[in-house]
Amino acid sequence: MSTRLAKGGRLIDRATTHRFTFNGRQMKGYSGDTLASALLAGDQMLVGRSFKYHRPRGIVASGAEEPNALVGLGSGNTFEPNQRVTVTELFDGLEAQSQNHWPSLEFDVGAINAKLSRFLPAGFYYKTFIHPRPFWKHVYEPFIRKSAGLGKAPDKEARDPDTYEHFYAHVDVLVIGGGVAGLQAAKVAAQSGGKVLLIEQNAHWGGRAPVDGGTVDGAEADAWVSATLKELEGMANVTMRTRTMGAGLYDHGYATAYERVSDHAPGSDAPRHRLWRIRAGQIVTATGAIERPLSFAGNDIPGVMLASAARDFAVNYAVSPGDRTVVVTNNDDAYRTALALKSVGLSVPAVIDARANGGGALMAEAEAQGIRVLKGKGIAKVQGGARVTGVEICPQAGEGATQETIACDAVAMSGGWSPVVHLWSHIGGKLTWDETENFFRPDPERAPITHDGSAIVTAVGAANGHLGLSEIVSDATSGTTSALKRIGLSVDAAAPEASPRDEAPMEPVWLMPQGAKRALRAKAWLDFQNDVKVTDVQLAAQEGYVSVEHTKRYTTLGMATDQGKLSNINGLAILSQALGEGIPQVGTTTFRPPYTPISLASIAGEAKGELFQPIRRTALHSWHEENGAEWEPVGHWRRPFAYRKPGESTHDAVTRECVATRESLGLLDASTLGKILVKGPDAGRFMDMLYTNMMSSLKPGFCRYGLMCSENGFLMDDGVVARIDEDTFLCHTTTGGAERIHAHMEEWLQTEWWDWKVWVLNVTEQYTQIGVVGPKSRAVLEKLGTEGIGKDELPFMRWIDGNVGGIPARIFRISFSGELSFEIAVAANRGRELWDKLIEAGQEFNVTPYGTEAMHVLRAEKGFIMIGEETDGTIIPQDLGLHWAISKKKEDYIGKRAQERSFMDNPERWQLVGLETTDGSKLPDGAYAVAPGNNANGQVNTQGRVTSSYHSAALGRPIAMGLVHNGPDRMGEVIEFAMTDGSRVPAKITGTIFFDPEGEKQNV
Repeated sequence: MSTRLAKGGRLIDRATTHRFTFNGRQMKGYSGDTLASALLAGDQMLVGRSFKYHRPRGIVASGAEEPNALVGLGSGNTFEPNQRVTVTELFDGLEAQSQNHWPSLEFDVGAINAKLSRFLPAGFYYKTFIHPRPFWKHVYEPFIRKSAGLGKAPDKEARDPDTYEHFYAHVDVLVIGGGVAGLQAAKVAAQSGGKVLLIEQNAHWGGRAPVDGGTVDGAEADAWVSATLKELEGMANVTMRTRTMGAGLYDHGYATAYERVSDHAPGSDAPRHRLWRIRAGQIVTATGAIERPLSFAGNDIPGVMLASAARDFAVNYAVSPGDRTVVVTNNDDAYRTALALKSVGLSVPAVIDARANGGGALMAEAEAQGIRVLKGKGIAKVQGGARVTGVEICPQAGEGATQETIACDAVAMSGGWSPVVHLWSHIGGKLTWDETENFFRPDPERAPITHDGSAIVTAVGAANGHLGLSEIVSDATSGTTSALKRIGLSVDAAAPEASPRDEAPMEPVWLMPQGAKRALRAKAWLDFQNDVKVTDVQLAAQEGYVSVEHTKRYTTLGMATDQGKLSNINGLAILSQALGEGIPQVGTTTFRPPYTPISLASIAGEAKGELFQPIRRTALHSWHEENGAEWEPVGHWRRPFAYRKPGESTHDAVTRECVATRESLGLLDASTLGKILVKGPDAGRFMDMLYTNMMSSLKPGFCRYGLMCSENGFLMDDGVVARIDEDTFLCHTTTGGAERIHAHMEEWLQTEWWDWKVWVLNVTEQYTQIGVVGPKSRAVLEKLGTEGIGKDELPFMRWIDGNVGGIPARIFRISFSGELSFEIAVAANRGRELWDKLIEAGQEFNVTPYGTEAMHVLRAEKGFIMIGEETDGTIIPQDLGLHWAISKKKEDYIGKRAQERSFMDNPERWQLVGLETTDGSKLPDGAYAVAPGNNANGQVNTQGRVTSSYHSAALGRPIAMGLVHNGPDRMGEVIEFAMTDGSRVPAKITGTIFFDPEGEKQNV
């Protein structure tokens, strides 16, 4: 049985006891324990059930690579599924529940799947759930949905009470990993004077060295770690963080890290998790290596664990994995486990060494201490069900005939080590196969590169394939020195002396025994969480899945929450044997961030509750609120839809606002319209590529309406462009499009035209912009002392810098209503002052603020389009009759080539027209125009749809615009629109301009 040892435990504090529950059972541990060590100390070997066959599962590893021991933590609002017990630090009051079983962990009905495993091989669902077809919806899909998933999702009513945050850091060198290699790399980098960030995913520094022993610079490894930490802590240019996992690496030195700030101390004021966003000149990955399991029958039974994990629990936490532990290995490192267990008074009946000649100095030391070593042997099978009871020994070179049975309650296995190459691979770093150590290691000749083609990531230590302490510190020193040179830093650093590696060569063992019969192979597990066996991978190869990526998806190998950290190499080896190819030829699967799962809340950061989507308010928001505004969400903004007076309906309010604006004076808060500044010597060139029409020919002081298309040719935004000076343009966008268009501009500048001298800046919030609209608009501005705005002084589509009511302003002579209109832009902090002055000065003109609905009615009466109404992501300018806004002189613009495709140039496309119902009714938005006949699905054919529909106050009747097949060529024709109640409404096709077709009202 597993238990707490009476003495030892370098990481625990026996003076502080923590009580916790597991499946409701009261248990206890010590401060410094992980949940895994506390469970084992209480002899809780069974911690979960596997996903597919619901087999009993125990703790296999001691770190982030653990595939089995996933639990639900907390309850109610704090419940979180799929948490690894090996990285969960114990605290008082912790609640844990095992997963993937019913009705209980000990008695799981799903275990029947294990009895049926012969009928449930890899890929069985692809072959089973296709016939008969009617079964899919009513039988197969409900069953699969109920069975799918690992763990239980939090209740939908639950609300996370914790806080999360993002943190930004810019450093010269980012070192990921706080073992001996990482500490030495950080020390070297810090000595150069550069800014250094060192992060470690665990709560303690030093990696494996304090457990495995050895000397560095004449001191014991743990003493050297302490001294180096003290030295780094005294350096002002070094920042260090534990409990911080390097989550992902991306282009241009960008990295993310995931800090578990207060998981170990719930209830504190600190945020629970912190997502670091880091930009580094160079990145050093000192992420170590992960021990591989061995594949033998029963290697998944609780009590079978990695040899390194067994000694971690014994040395760090004073926990015995069992009273009698058999060690099985193909390399010398596992002898350290045998010696560690022996040193704390535990029994090691035997070390099973698959190598015919056994090991080296460590084996000799074990034998000297009375530990039996069986050379050239393997485990045929592990005995036991819910826990290990013994192992059957066989020749490794045979087929599994049992020669001896050894009683034991734990098995410590070691199949060699694999460098943690995930981060290196995230941004294209290539790997090479090491024939000596039998693992993939980073290829320094094909390192991840930055913009100038130089390497930006350097792997050091065990992460670079060096497993000896002396090699590790030497490689960390030289690798970091080289990285520093690439960013113009230098240091004269010598590697400290360290213990040399004295081990016999490892021998690759991918299956134990090597000729195991099918009955044994069918119980030899590669992926513990997803229940992938040796026979599953062999079946995939037999059925033609020769690509490793296809095999992964067919068998689900490496698709678990540990992302194949333990299973991938063994799985690749089995596949390569089945295909008769070498492992390098088979290759690896794709490594993707994050390295281990991170909480969704950390990605959201502060964005939850009221901050999830912050409401954007203009400088005039409070005035609107005080004056009866009915709000409309437009993107993140809140805009007045209409201003209802007491006893007035929304329709009446809109009608009143439209009439007043057409007859006298209306005011519109247009501050939300996007305002993007484009500046630089190449600004004109850039603008010509962004817009369909020519912008470089626009003169300072002039405005021009422009259309912007995506690279697919579809209309994505429109607006008025003003040229400020030779190198500066101000682009107006739709309210909902400002951020999107700004990002669109930046993307093209950064990815395609990175050498153009252009800068773009979103200045939307820096200005209040007020539309002064109607026949009395010029009069009210002149009343406030504005000069130079006469018809001839400031013609249509011009702008000037001026003064309105004593406030410096930019005055645009533009119109979205068809009326005499000015848009006044002032600094945002003076917006309310200007609005109040306009309201006061406009009283004699019956000044009437109007909202977005009146704005839509006014623009529709004039036939002006609205992005999002007349467009839906499939519309090109030509569909809207905007051929005049497409330059015939320019060689290119974004979307031009796409618009030349046959589909875009098809005369059969629906085009914009006006619509008037013959019975005077109002067409619903989105109503479809029906055409004769039915399509292949039996649906009525359509020939158009309504894009905008309003009641026109100026005309006293409804008006609409829509896209109709060959619409402009069918003027006067009556077509029918389908209503939701099944009726049809006839409407006549007209022009799109319903009011003041000559444009006389705006040219006064």
